[in-house]
Amino acid sequence: MTALLDPGARLDAEGGWVRLHPLTPLLRGGRFLLVLLALIGQQGLREAPAGPLLGVLGVAVPGAVLVGWLSWRAMRYRVTPTELQVESGVLTTRSRRVPLARVQAVDVVRPFYARVLGLAELRLEVVGGGNEAEAPLAFLAEEDAGRLRTRLLDLAAGRPATDDEVAPAPEPDAVLVTVPTGPLVWSTLLGYPLASAAAVLLVVGVTALVDVRAVGAALATSIWVLLGAGSFAVKRVLAEYGFTVAESPDGLRLRHGLLDKRTQTIPPGRVQAVRMSEPLLWRPFGWVRVEVDVAGYAGGSDQQTTTGALLPVAPRALAVALVARVLGSALPEADRPVPPAARWRAPLQARRLRVGVDARHVVSTFGVLTTTTDVAPLAKVQSLRTTAGPWQRRLGLASLHVDTAGRSLPGAVLPHRSEPDARALLEEINQLARAAR
Repeated sequence: MTALLDPGARLDAEGGWVRLHPLTPLLRGGRFLLVLLALIGQQGLREAPAGPLLGVLGVAVPGAVLVGWLSWRAMRYRVTPTELQVESGVLTTRSRRVPLARVQAVDVVRPFYARVLGLAELRLEVVGGGNEAEAPLAFLAEEDAGRLRTRLLDLAAGRPATDDEVAPAPEPDAVLVTVPTGPLVWSTLLGYPLASAAAVLLVVGVTALVDVRAVGAALATSIWVLLGAGSFAVKRVLAEYGFTVAESPDGLRLRHGLLDKRTQTIPPGRVQAVRMSEPLLWRPFGWVRVEVDVAGYAGGSDQQTTTGALLPVAPRALAVALVARVLGSALPEADRPVPPAARWRAPLQARRLRVGVDARHVVSTFGVLTTTTDVAPLAKVQSLRTTAGPWQRRLGLASLHVDTAGRSLPGAVLPHRSEPDARALLEEINQLARAAR
């Protein structure tokens, strides 16, 4: 088997092992140096004499370069037909074996500082991978990261991986949706930032009515809320800028990001659950946000904290069509309402509590200020259970939980059904799930 080589990467003499790009130590040492300069600038530069500081830098900079070089020398990887093997560690050697059959997704991440040098990071998400990506490879040349991603996905799907030197040029991705910048910015501002600004105005207004002299203190306290809302908006726009959804031979391809660009590849059949959210202020525009949960994606990874979106914002009809295309069939209409007793348990959202079931999916809608639609593919159902709290039992109600392997979207909940209806739905969904699998 032919190993993938980065420009300048050195193939070890034994076993086809490959090292990362030779510029990797520069990036790792540079990040350490920036942190060191920030610490010195905040504390020591104003108090300590220049001599000791220059001495610290004179020792720290070569030390960072040396540690980065040793780390680069110690880390190597190779691809076999069944697994990705990674060895690393300077003082303590760590050897990792990632079975390709467990790979759920492969991402190519290009941070801004790496893009300047034409480098990228490859991240694998696997089943049971915990809170971090498994065996990340930072850094590779951008072209080689793309080729390695394709090779890993081919092997994970059981397709033969051809030699890169004779492989034909890959087919271009079929772009399905591109999110315009205008709706992305406005939809972000109409969410948490606007709610925070309204809350601040309310607090300042009430404070002014009670004691005008306390308005200044209220504003000083509220400024941190506004800064937090502004930071959230900036991060989301930067992360989801230029959001593109495309189909590729490897699966669903998501590209987004302004400074740090990310390319996510989700192989076919990996989506565990889908959520469509329609906040109150988006309804006049007909916008919804679509999020997906992929089994194996690290719950604490930046993919989930920055963006878990399949579509950050889109017209509802377009979002429904895309979800149907991703899941392989049209969604059932949520046309089963809750019984009248549910109005006593959830008076503000009873009219939105509806359920739809067909041979492929379960759909549940709920919400008060934000109308939410959860979709659980029946082939991904892990368990079914009913729950009933004291108030529900008194009203003869129960909720049915359709559990999948997702982390942030663990399936769908069918709330406040009548007890006979909940039992009948459980049996119906159980039989349909068996047939779907």
